[in-house]
Amino acid sequence: MAREEEIVMLDVTNAGLVVSDRIGREVASQLDLEEALEASRYASHPYTTHPREWPPLVEVVDTWELPPVLIERYNAAGGEGTALCGIFPEIRRAWASVDNSLFLWRFDKWDGQCPEYCGEEQAICAVGLAKSKSGVFVEAIQYLLVLATPVELILVGVCCTGGGDGTDPFAEVSLKPMPEYTIPSDGVTMTCITCTDKGRIFLAGRDGHIYELHYTTNSGWQKRCRKVCLTAGLGSVISRWVVPNVFKFGAVDPIVEMVFDNEREILYARTEDMKLQVFVMGPNGDGPLKKVAEEKNLINQRDAHYGARQSTGPRATNRLTKPSIVCISPLSVLESKWLHLVAVLSDGRRMYLSTSSSSGNLGGFNSNHHKPSCLKVVTTRPSPPLGVSSGLAFGAMSLAAARSQNEDLSLKVETAYYSAGTFLLSDSSPPTMSSLLIVSRDSSTQSSLSGSLGTSTRSSRALRESVSSLPVEGRMLFVADVLPFPDTAATVQSIYSEIEFGGFGNSGESCEKASGKLWARGDLSTQHILPRRRIIIFSTMGMMELVFNRPVDILRRLLESSSPRSILEDFFNRFGAGEAAAMCLMLAARIVHSENLISNVVAEKAAEAFEDPRVVGMPQLEGSSALSNTRTAAGGFSMGQVVQEAEPVFSGAHEGLCLCSSRLLFPLWELPFMVVKGGLGSSDASSENGVVVCRLSVGAMQVLESKIRSLEKFLRSRRNQRRGLYGCVAGLGDLTGSILYGTGSELGADDRSMVRNLFGSHSRNVDSSGGGTSNKRQRLPYSPAELAAMEVRAMECIRQLLLRSGEALFLLQLLSQHLVTRLVQGFDSNLRQTLVQLTFHQLVCSEEGDRIATRLISALMEYYTGRDGRGTVDDISAKLRESCPSYYKEPDYKFFLAVECLERAAVTPDAEEKENLAREAFNYLSKVPESADLRTVCKRFEDLRFYEAVVRLPLQKAQALDPAGDAYNEQIDAATREHALAQRGQCYEIIISALRSLKGDASKREFGSPVRPATATSFLDQASRKKYICQIVQLGVQSPDRIFHEYLYRAMIDLGLENELLEYGGPDLVPFLQSAGREPIQEVRAVSAVTSATSFMGQSGAPIPSNQAKYFDLLARYYVSKRQHVLAAHVLLRLAERRSTDTGDVPTLEQRCQYLSNAVLQAKNASSSNGLVGSTQAAFDSGLLDLLEGKLAVLRFQIKIKEELEAIASRLEASPGTSESVQNELPENNLTADANIANAAREKAKELSLDLKSITQLYNEYAVPFELWERCLEMLYFANYSGDADSSIVRETWARLIDQALSRGGIAEACSVLKRVGSHIYPGDGAVLPLDTLCLHLEKAALERSESGVESVGDEDVPRALLAACKGATEPVLNTYDQLLSNGAIFPSLKLKLRLLRSVLVVLREWAMSVFAQRIGTSATGASLILGGTFSLEQTAVINQGVRDKITSAANRYMTEVRRLALPQIQTEAVYRGFRELEESLISPFSFDRF
Repeated sequence: MAREEEIVMLDVTNAGLVVSDRIGREVASQLDLEEALEASRYASHPYTTHPREWPPLVEVVDTWELPPVLIERYNAAGGEGTALCGIFPEIRRAWASVDNSLFLWRFDKWDGQCPEYCGEEQAICAVGLAKSKSGVFVEAIQYLLVLATPVELILVGVCCTGGGDGTDPFAEVSLKPMPEYTIPSDGVTMTCITCTDKGRIFLAGRDGHIYELHYTTNSGWQKRCRKVCLTAGLGSVISRWVVPNVFKFGAVDPIVEMVFDNEREILYARTEDMKLQVFVMGPNGDGPLKKVAEEKNLINQRDAHYGARQSTGPRATNRLTKPSIVCISPLSVLESKWLHLVAVLSDGRRMYLSTSSSSGNLGGFNSNHHKPSCLKVVTTRPSPPLGVSSGLAFGAMSLAAARSQNEDLSLKVETAYYSAGTFLLSDSSPPTMSSLLIVSRDSSTQSSLSGSLGTSTRSSRALRESVSSLPVEGRMLFVADVLPFPDTAATVQSIYSEIEFGGFGNSGESCEKASGKLWARGDLSTQHILPRRRIIIFSTMGMMELVFNRPVDILRRLLESSSPRSILEDFFNRFGAGEAAAMCLMLAARIVHSENLISNVVAEKAAEAFEDPRVVGMPQLEGSSALSNTRTAAGGFSMGQVVQEAEPVFSGAHEGLCLCSSRLLFPLWELPFMVVKGGLGSSDASSENGVVVCRLSVGAMQVLESKIRSLEKFLRSRRNQRRGLYGCVAGLGDLTGSILYGTGSELGADDRSMVRNLFGSHSRNVDSSGGGTSNKRQRLPYSPAELAAMEVRAMECIRQLLLRSGEALFLLQLLSQHLVTRLVQGFDSNLRQTLVQLTFHQLVCSEEGDRIATRLISALMEYYTGRDGRGTVDDISAKLRESCPSYYKEPDYKFFLAVECLERAAVTPDAEEKENLAREAFNYLSKVPESADLRTVCKRFEDLRFYEAVVRLPLQKAQALDPAGDAYNEQIDAATREHALAQRGQCYEIIISALRSLKGDASKREFGSPVRPATATSFLDQASRKKYICQIVQLGVQSPDRIFHEYLYRAMIDLGLENELLEYGGPDLVPFLQSAGREPIQEVRAVSAVTSATSFMGQSGAPIPSNQAKYFDLLARYYVSKRQHVLAAHVLLRLAERRSTDTGDVPTLEQRCQYLSNAVLQAKNASSSNGLVGSTQAAFDSGLLDLLEGKLAVLRFQIKIKEELEAIASRLEASPGTSESVQNELPENNLTADANIANAAREKAKELSLDLKSITQLYNEYAVPFELWERCLEMLYFANYSGDADSSIVRETWARLIDQALSRGGIAEACSVLKRVGSHIYPGDGAVLPLDTLCLHLEKAALERSESGVESVGDEDVPRALLAACKGATEPVLNTYDQLLSNGAIFPSLKLKLRLLRSVLVVLREWAMSVFAQRIGTSATGASLILGGTFSLEQTAVINQGVRDKITSAANRYMTEVRRLALPQIQTEAVYRGFRELEESLISPFSFDRF
């Protein structure tokens, strides 16, 4: 589409505000008739005359004589028979009766047919036409002719058939006699018949009663037709049956006129004595008749209450006779909510009456539902003046002038007619010829009212009527409106049914009658849609058709006749430049409803007048003296007021365009364009069970679209031709950019104030006051050229609004033709609710309307491209692209072509063709990624297994939604960046949804997606799933969108696709994993192994939440897979040492131990890898390995301490009161002490489980306070606290450990602890074990416990424990005993010395056994009698002959020591013998069997 045809939504929205404002002012100007009448009581001139120079307001377009057959029959009766006449506008027939014959003929044209009905013998005394009730007669009988004779009441069927071309639905009318629907009248002569729109038939009898005629299909005992008296009691009924009517005496006031108000369900009756009666029949019009009021002296009542302003002059003094009521007519709700009835008096005055007891507008607020309770005169309108000018060559003025001064100048109204604001009065006061006075509302006063912003003065609100006079031969007998043809009426009713206060919601009312009520609104607001009003007058001399020229018809005639400019200017002045320009626009664009085509000459003249600044004015500043249009603000300069800055006021051309546009859009603008019908129990829009339909019919929307498009086409043509102001501003384009499209403006105001001013907003622009100085003479804010450009800009915006509105109407027509309910059946309840609440204004101007229109078009396309095969995209796209391109753009076309390909691919069994169609759809969508609804489309691609589109289309749309890359820019506003990220996230989620579906995790769905059956991927085998997952990941990694990479990586981790992530992740996976863990891992070059490791450890203790720990875990796995062992070890170390801010998120010590074990493993593997380059690699690897192994050892200490603390707490809790305090002091209450210790142990164990502790913390804060001496020794030896065996701390700790073991289990427990601990920490040289202290401590304890009888201690327990602690090394143990035996000061006790010698014997024997094992070649494990398999072959290998000699020498020496003991021989003999036997065994190896 060319640039000039593109619709700018900002312009459309701004123009929509103008239309809304104009519609609001139009509605405010529509006064209730009661308000206008009240204001006119104080007006000096309630009537106006039509200008003589103008074409007439009312014209006689045709006259017909009465049918010859009727005249012949009347003449044959000699003028003495019963003759009645009338008009049935519903069937376009006039009728007349002569005695018992009824004649019908066409009143709007003579077709030569005048059928006669004469089925009765009695003379016809009353005739009526009723709508046939449904279900009683055949469908062909649409109406019933009701005939009343003095003896019978007859129903005759009326059948209407159209002509052959279908343009005239009333071409033929036939009457069908129905004898079974004839009943006797019971002697009552009927005076008049009236019928309701619902088919009820009321008859007024000469006896003063009202009857109703009932008819049914019943064929049983009940009659098919019966007459019911509605106004008489039981006594009256009996008297009528007993006493015939002819014998009744007394005054009877018969009813001579009945009218029925179909809107309010009120029946009014007028009697001969001028009484008015009011009857109601319930809110639905189907209840019984009930009289609520009867008034006789209404004229006197009016004189008493409303006589403040009486007519003066000779007309008042000569009024000798009391006026009578000539006719009564109901007022429609459209005219007044509070005035219900108008009565025309014989002197020309009109009385307006109400049935509501309340007064003023408050009483009429809910007048549709008020209950009539009275009948009172509200106001009286004076009679129209005599001597008004006529549109014909002669008129009432000459007639009045011919009268003498003594004649009565008052009107003498014989008959009158009122309908929709127009009165026809038959005046018989002229002496020579009767005249017809036509009184209708003056349209020029309406124009001033609508142009005054709804704040008009009382004088402008007063009702002013125009009076015309026509001479009439004969007497006026009957008058009726020529109703619009059904097609026109149906269109008008559809358009205005809702907007005019629900006035057309009356069931049963024909669309012709309903549309005719709009004439009461005046011509200005309806002349574009309603035809000229026509009225048929039935007189004694024949029939006459009058036509009322609307203002636009008068203007057309003026333009056709080439009237002088002064007359045209007078027309513009009388109606106002805006209204007159609107009429010119209607003629130029040919949108006015006209019987004849508007000629090109008239259209061109109207266009020239529309653009002529001499009549429409030029855009001015408010208050300018050159302002020549009627929209100048009311009032002038007033002293004491602040002089405000002048605001731009556009010309009448702009005002006319606003009026014309707003009146076209008025019935649509603020109402929903969709409604729900047929909902359960209600027609409310919230009903989900109803049928969704367009509120307007297709025909009505077509008429409106045609008019709107014609108007827009005219404006576009004038713009292209540079006519009017378009030509004035065309030269400014090079300087200021395109004025017509608003791409740039340097006209003295910024863009926002420009829009505000050009659309008539009266808010002042404070920036234009030149710094705020109050100079009396200031530069004008806008130059004439700038004002012209602003008006052109405003008109161009309205043109775009019209173009957009026409497209919207076409779209709605297309939807209606395809049944909206069927299209929206897939909408959810929220979207359906939004649809039926959306106004036409929103559809045209808002983003929400655009979204709803897109959804509706999508539904329409689904109907065409569905699997039922109703058509192709091209079938409907051509219409949419041509007629509503702003709703159906080129991207939409490509999108639906793609959808069509997907539909075909879904049903194609051929795999190759399926893929080709999917790729074709992908190619279409790739061209328009931003316009596609990818959530549903990508689901279809998923079903087709075409994952290339599933990945690339969302990525393309993400780029299209954020073309500037705001998501990457951290320098911009945070809200803007978050919005960009959110938009991208919605696109990314489509891809993740596909991954989730393949993974089988349906717990999450993408935003807004419908619930799809889970069977779509259930048939895929695991290999296929893995293949498609890998395809999606690889396609995603190939994208340069790094934000998507992070989104994809996180989603894969959440879905448990870590293996696929590590295998197919891109080069940015490592930075992602590092950043996801908050602290990036740096690949340091190790200058010093310890320094590098320490620097890494310094940042490794930072808190890491568990949701981020998984990223480190994956990073470690990634490094391992890439054989980067050092980096993997660092990551594992961070995981092992991580702290957590949440106690429920803490890894267990076992998990930390596993991390460290794996780190050690990676550090060991680093030596054989090529991870780091440099000469310091070996040193770095060695230092890292030492560090990791040390941390692992400390962690194991921590685990053991934690377990022991938990064991202490459990033991104390299980057996309280049995232990001593930690400080070895007995508390006063052991139970309390044990509980405290248990709680402390629990707390410390919990502390140990939270994070890693240093070895210093473990020793000082946990092991020592709880006397975990074994762990203390392990930590002391691990830390190389002292290599000196004489270290006091080591010796003291050993002593405490032994004492603790002795207290718990005696020598056996102590020896067991010594074996366990000593063997664990003994390095092999014996230097770090204080064997002398341990040996002496145990030997003394063993001697004491055995002598005291506390414990039975063997000679071999202690030496065996010492040997086990030294891992079987006998020499350190033997040297220890030698040292103790040689120190006499230490052993003053002989018994202790003897015990030491026994222990030495055990050690020597063990040493000898090792020699024996060496000799016989068996293993040391098999030969050992003491160590239980702890001997090593390495130790055995060192024993040689020199060792045997040492043993022999030692045995000999110790025998001597035994002999020296001053003890009885019985105590030393066994020890002595043992040494000797050992010596002999070593000399003679075959004697070892004694052992």
